[in-house]
Amino acid sequence: MALKTRHWDRLGNGGLTFTELGFGTAPLGNLYRAISDEDARATLDAAWQGGVRYFDTAPLYGLGLSETRLNPFLRDKPRDEYVLSTKVGRLMQPCEPAYRTGVGKWFDVPQRREQYDYTYDGVMRSFEHSFSRLGVDRIDILYVHDLCIFSHGSKEASDMRIEEFFGGRGYDAMISLRDQGLIRAIGGGVNEWEVCQTLTERGDFDLFLLAGRYTLLEQKALDSFLPLCVERGIGIVTGGPYNSGILATGAKPGAFYNYDPAPQEIMDRVNAIEAVCTQHGVRMVDAAFQFPLLHPAHVAVIPGGQGVGEMHANLEAAQADIPAALWADLKAKGLMRPDAPA
Repeated sequence: MALKTRHWDRLGNGGLTFTELGFGTAPLGNLYRAISDEDARATLDAAWQGGVRYFDTAPLYGLGLSETRLNPFLRDKPRDEYVLSTKVGRLMQPCEPAYRTGVGKWFDVPQRREQYDYTYDGVMRSFEHSFSRLGVDRIDILYVHDLCIFSHGSKEASDMRIEEFFGGRGYDAMISLRDQGLIRAIGGGVNEWEVCQTLTERGDFDLFLLAGRYTLLEQKALDSFLPLCVERGIGIVTGGPYNSGILATGAKPGAFYNYDPAPQEIMDRVNAIEAVCTQHGVRMVDAAFQFPLLHPAHVAVIPGGQGVGEMHANLEAAQADIPAALWADLKAKGLMRPDAPA
């Protein structure tokens, strides 16, 4: 069975066609453990053979490694057959090993230190560097990366970076690239829907890659942000649909929720959700994957895949049949917001 697709064309320029299952390539940057070039390529090949045609990357992922691993994979692929996104906001500077970014997080990666730069010059330099690493002749979507509290440590620091992005004309650089047709769409790749809403209220954005903020466990984005996206024709890509793993693994000991060990309250809620899924003969991971796609603003979901097995599991989740009665039961038991599209 072929993967379903969704077409997005907010600007009337022909738009982009996304496969509902996309490939988030942070794991290809040796996130949490090193994998070989051969294993990375095998995972990408499994994605392509399974029908995946949306690939998202960033300079941060493996400090350039994710983009360079995509290079030989994409080289012989017809350019009009896939959608490619990358990000701006960081420059990767050569450094001594002691100063490398992400020690203990990224393994066997280039010796690089991240330098945040949301200015006009920083955006343009980052864009050119990504072109060189990727080796492609076109990048479809450019996201401004991590203008959020999670990345910068406080709301004050996040606000300061947002001001740098607008006041330092990084936003103007992205608009210019879009106006020239060098990219098809601009957006933000962040961990907090509140930051996406701030950007939406201040600028003209097309798409947001929102990590873990509209899932079976979190639906507060329905309050104001997602209705605004529907109103403006903004597309949403959901990253982290499993909230760092717990919606895939279940509430087992050591399960992670939003990058930390899951608290008991979340463990209990996940157990309750899984019990309803079991009653309907559905794997919770399949329901978790498909839940964001029930919302009309969504165009794709991009779980990570660090191996062929994980890629096949993602393909299975994307093609699973979820009965409408499951969503109704979750709502009836207070495990899903009553206003969540189903």
